[in-house]
Amino acid sequence: MSQFSPASFLNLEKTAHGELFAEDEPVWAALSKIGSYVAARIDSAGAIRINGKVDDRAVIGPDVYVGHGAVVEAFATIKGPAWIGDGTTVRSGAYVRENVITGKNCMLGNSCEFKNCVLFDNCEVPHFNYVGDSILGHKAHLGAGVICSNVRLDRKNVKVEGEDTGLRKFGAIVGDRTEVGCNSVLSPGSLLGRDCVIFPCTHWRGALADSKIVKNSQGLEIVDR
Repeated sequence: MSQFSPASFLNLEKTAHGELFAEDEPVWAALSKIGSYVAARIDSAGAIRINGKVDDRAVIGPDVYVGHGAVVEAFATIKGPAWIGDGTTVRSGAYVRENVITGKNCMLGNSCEFKNCVLFDNCEVPHFNYVGDSILGHKAHLGAGVICSNVRLDRKNVKVEGEDTGLRKFGAIVGDRTEVGCNSVLSPGSLLGRDCVIFPCTHWRGALADSKIVKNSQGLEIVDR
């Protein structure tokens, strides 16, 4: 099994969309499949696409599926195409753009933006986050203000440990149960293993093995006023 295979980061039993991933491809290969996959999935849902509770003041596009028990609060926008899983909450002020798939019981928070991404079951993205061209594993959690940066400053293809991914836009892979602290930035092509902890205000790039803690110590000076 390749160190970058989907099973190295994600439990495919914790999503209803495991067919996006192939074991003989790197985990990021799924990013280029999301658009066609979600379009086909929505078409297969038929005419009844809104099964949860959607506030009248929310904005919902025509190609959006909202699962059973899901809640879309007032002033949330789901542009779509998007698949919102059963029991998921989309809070007021969330902006869900094109090609977004969420699992069951996820939290999409206020002032968060999502684009071309997959969230596995029980994923929490609750406050002021950007998740673009990224995959978040089962029970992954992003603290307030975490940004998944998805484009290099020079606009070249994103690389992972020197390997060209073929993608100009690629944010992060966040493994199952990994916690990313508040106001951290994940540079394009970041891969975080399972059960990791990233301290707040960390700028991370590259691949991180399972069960690691990334500490970010600040040199603070306290003086008399």
